[in-house]
Amino acid sequence: MRSSRYFLPILRETPKEAEIVSHRLMLRAGMIRQEAAGIYAWLPLGLRVLEKVNAIVREEQNRAGAIEIKMPTVQSADLWRESGRYDDYGKEMLRIKDRHEREMLYGPTNEEMVTEIFRASVRSYKDLPLNLYHIQWKFRDEVRPRFGVMRSREFLMKDAYSFDLDAAGARHSYNRMFVAYLRTFARLGVTAIPMVADTGPIGGDLSHEFIILASTGESEVFCHKDYLGFAPPPADIDFDDVAGLQGVVDHWTSRFAATSEKFDAAGFDAVPEADRVSARGIEVGHIFYFGTKYSEPMNAVVSGPDGKTVPVHMGSYGIGPSRVVAALIEAGHDEAGILWPDSVAPFTVGIANLKTGNAETDAACETLYRGLLAAGIDALYDDRDERPGAKFATLDLIGVPYQVLVGPKGLADGKVELKHRRTGAKDLLAPGEVLDRLVAQLAPVPAAR
Repeated sequence: MRSSRYFLPILRETPKEAEIVSHRLMLRAGMIRQEAAGIYAWLPLGLRVLEKVNAIVREEQNRAGAIEIKMPTVQSADLWRESGRYDDYGKEMLRIKDRHEREMLYGPTNEEMVTEIFRASVRSYKDLPLNLYHIQWKFRDEVRPRFGVMRSREFLMKDAYSFDLDAAGARHSYNRMFVAYLRTFARLGVTAIPMVADTGPIGGDLSHEFIILASTGESEVFCHKDYLGFAPPPADIDFDDVAGLQGVVDHWTSRFAATSEKFDAAGFDAVPEADRVSARGIEVGHIFYFGTKYSEPMNAVVSGPDGKTVPVHMGSYGIGPSRVVAALIEAGHDEAGILWPDSVAPFTVGIANLKTGNAETDAACETLYRGLLAAGIDALYDDRDERPGAKFATLDLIGVPYQVLVGPKGLADGKVELKHRRTGAKDLLAPGEVLDRLVAQLAPVPAAR
């Protein structure tokens, strides 16, 4: 993408309403724009990041055996009355009526609807296990939306729902998602620590929150420092290996880890003092097993091996991609701007032409830009007629991980500068060397057939 043709409405001043780092930087970098309280438009730069997060989430859900669908945002109130949650959910639910005075709602979650889809189509245990997921916008009418997309009223959610014949099968489905979440967050460039959590209005008796440690986190968390060094499950892990998955879950729950709501002082005191971590954290995922809480009242049943009809056991599994974007910024930033993980950066490489209109710099930048695009690497070419300092500041603010600075003085010596945004490391290399290095390091590997 050429900067001269891109829509990137960067703000020079920090908006007064932005209270936390991610909100400030997302507004300043032109990623989002507030349209109403807790409701944001995602602008091109922000949408690029959001879609890259979605892609990783989707790949790991598919790898774990979940099947993607797309449910509507508006739901019938009748489904929620069946489950008993319509009157209990509270004012966070946006209740509406259509032109025929039918009671509807803008979905805050989808347990009821996916249960209705399941019961209409599945009759036998032979069709189990089943896990259906989608990535969809949701709305919860927060009494005080704040912190930008970290706590907004409209938000993007990946929610998956598992269906099993019995508790043992449901536990394996839960473990599948547990492991998939570990892989997902590792690919997003962060360590997300699973912590035992309250089930809240979703219900059930088994639940984990996945928490990213960040100094600007919204809640206090406590854990063993070993979690910071645990290796994520490998890409070739066997999701059908019941014992193997249970072993991974056991490993990742073998140390103390708790949010303030579940904090056990005695348990934390039992951790050696040198191994205690008391920090701020951000919830980026939440998984639940809730048994037959929805299947019983909504008559989602199957015939078992003995011919008897039984309600299915269910679980639900959420990741908020829009919230994850903000959490990644909270966990990765400096005074100049955002420090994206390579996997979700809006552009992987930025090229700054330090003297637009100069024949040599124009030609060198064009060659680099076209070479990167040909290799399948996302590149932003800043070809604007702006001061070099403005171009440096823009690339740092929006967090482009690799920056190639092309100026007439360097080219006179046959060199351009390659800068790594996160480390600040700089190398002077010939333009061809820079291109070869970036292609070798960053070009996507073709998928196996």
